[in-house]
Amino acid sequence: MTRNTRLTLALIAAVVLVFGGLLAVNRPDQRPAVITDAGVIESTVLVREDSHRLSTAADGTVTLVEFLDFECESCAAAYPAVKQILATYQGRITFVVRYFPIPSHPNADLAARAAQAAANQGRFAEMYAQLFENQTSWSHREQPQTEAFLGYARTLGLDMPRFERDLDDPATATRVARDKTDGAAAGVQGTPTFFLNGRQLTDLRGQDDLVAAIDAALAE
Repeated sequence: MTRNTRLTLALIAAVVLVFGGLLAVNRPDQRPAVITDAGVIESTVLVREDSHRLSTAADGTVTLVEFLDFECESCAAAYPAVKQILATYQGRITFVVRYFPIPSHPNADLAARAAQAAANQGRFAEMYAQLFENQTSWSHREQPQTEAFLGYARTLGLDMPRFERDLDDPATATRVARDKTDGAAAGVQGTPTFFLNGRQLTDLRGQDDLVAAIDAALAE
């Protein structure tokens, strides 16, 4: 076996597919959170009181949590499936979004801060959509994409002076970092990572698998 063949096989072995995209991997040093006797991650780690919810179920029976990176191609690949799930299960499940920007993505943290700055004006869902639907126009560029994100904020009609202040506010960075700390505590190593009722979904091959898991949880 040639050296080039060995290198090629090693690279292939390192690839993990999520919804048909590459899983962006991050190796946190933090130990995983405590797992309850029922085998689920502590709910306080996965969902905080101020976590962003794109759907809320009155009975609180089924909660789906996604740790995501707005610059992650796999997250963008999963986005249409998530949209469909939200349309199908709106009000029947609680869907929570948590930030988990990957260090190797140059604008991931800035994008998360843009989403949080929009959230401060009650427009998280709209900025979430803007970032994913326009990902190819701003992602994987070494220069900060601040102007692009300001443009999305203008499109949404946000208070621009407030948005710009919040974008650079240390409190916004702290808010994003807290989500990532929780993700690391829950054992998140890449994006997107989904937890359903506290259990990480590890064998997802596509939307059908996610829908089947949700349906099973609703039927319990």
